[in-house]
Amino acid sequence: MMKFRSALLAGCFAATTALGLSACSSLPDEVDRAQIDAGSRAALNKLVSENAAARAINNQSRAVLVFPSMVKAGLGLGGAYGEGELIRNGATADYYNSMTGSWGLQAGAQSYGYAVFLMNDDAVEYLSESDGWEIGVGPTVVLVNAGMAENLSTSTLKEDAYAFVFDQKGLMAGVSIEGTKITKMD
Repeated sequence: MMKFRSALLAGCFAATTALGLSACSSLPDEVDRAQIDAGSRAALNKLVSENAAARAINNQSRAVLVFPSMVKAGLGLGGAYGEGELIRNGATADYYNSMTGSWGLQAGAQSYGYAVFLMNDDAVEYLSESDGWEIGVGPTVVLVNAGMAENLSTSTLKEDAYAFVFDQKGLMAGVSIEGTKITKMD
């Protein structure tokens, strides 16, 4: 059910962005918090057990945003949607959704998950106090790839946040310009 809802919202977001409408607001806002908890915890546990850099960063972070299942689709215009949670001190602090809009030479569909490790109290406060966090605005977020992960150590962790993308499935081809907004859910 969660993947169907994510696919529906991703498609709705892409279509309404292209048309300049706001029809997605009429979709139901009910979420299964137990399903988000289970998916987020399983994804985070798998990520830190399989990736030494993620494990080291997790041990140093103040909190982590986990989106276990993002669904992305596009043909020229695209969108992605997923639901996740902020985990702080081992407990769920809040629930969030992540929306991405993109345009450019792109076609296809895929699913993936991502985690953003918040490294200091300022980054956590910014997320809690802002009316949605646009990646690229506010705290500095570094996307960690395999090459960078090999060079990270606890003494080199100087940025506000580190993001890991995991469990990519499907095919999405092309070049696009993207913007991601993370918003607290009711």
